[in-house]
Amino acid sequence: MSTSNFPALLQRFFTDRLMTQQGASPHTVAGYRDTFRLLLQFATDRLGRAPSALRLEELDAAFLETFLGHLEHGRRNRPRTRNHRLSALHAFFRYVALAEPAFSLQCQRILAIPAKRFERGPVEFLTEEEANALVSAPNTQTWIGRRDRALLLLAVQTGMRNSEITSLRCQDVELGVGAHVRCFGKGRKMRCTPLRPDVVAVLRAWLSEQRGEPADPVFPSSRGGRLSPDAFQRLVTRYAATACRTCPSLRTKNVTPHTLRHAAAMALLRRGIDLTVIALWLGHESTETTEVYLHADMQLKERALAHANPSGVVPDRYRPPDRLLAFLEGL
Repeated sequence: MSTSNFPALLQRFFTDRLMTQQGASPHTVAGYRDTFRLLLQFATDRLGRAPSALRLEELDAAFLETFLGHLEHGRRNRPRTRNHRLSALHAFFRYVALAEPAFSLQCQRILAIPAKRFERGPVEFLTEEEANALVSAPNTQTWIGRRDRALLLLAVQTGMRNSEITSLRCQDVELGVGAHVRCFGKGRKMRCTPLRPDVVAVLRAWLSEQRGEPADPVFPSSRGGRLSPDAFQRLVTRYAATACRTCPSLRTKNVTPHTLRHAAAMALLRRGIDLTVIALWLGHESTETTEVYLHADMQLKERALAHANPSGVVPDRYRPPDRLLAFLEGL
């Protein structure tokens, strides 16, 4: 098989580059995999050929820009998601530029596709009343309802990511003294998150009902396998719609698994927990990422305003001491 063959290059990118050379985490591999699944389906629809019959030269910058536009307008992906997909494409074509120098010009044009800028509004989170309504939405008379209540309660308390929760195994949950859950987060970092007594009680009852082996998923699908991140997304949407009946304010919010992560962070912040501790709790690389929660909470800002005493000094207008500075100020 020719080394310029697109299917062979894509397979080697995953097996040699990502897994062997870079030791990429399963989360990274899964994210890149999903990007190329979408691209191959799009190329099949547009070009009328099976993925294994695609040629590398057909995936030029113009075609990939059309694909990115399809993600935004056809699939309604937000710019942030579009940029994640573009990062995966960039990683692949950087590999192609090294493995197949004959395609360097095509790769350069693709690597020049810029990430899309977007407005960063305040994060959306749930109040404690909204979170309680969501957790109470499942019907605990059913197996699925008991699973979903335990899952939602764990998500709201720990702030774990979608992929972290759906990857949990029974051996990752410790319900004895110092109860906690363990997970591998971004950057392959192990993180332990303590559990409240009420969460411990619900998880103990759920795991006793499951009687799973150590390597079995904590929250299995109805078929017994691991619950997929998409399934978690769908059940959160479904229970948010149900919870609107008792908590109408949920109607104004787009509730996702990541919203539950924000809810956990805001609950800690409102209880006076230091920002560095919250960053460790969520598995953030630095506190700069965690600072978005400071901007989101109006109550914190109102308390800060209440502590600010007016000085009574009328501010004077700034007058530049130099003509050149005056010119610059007038621009």
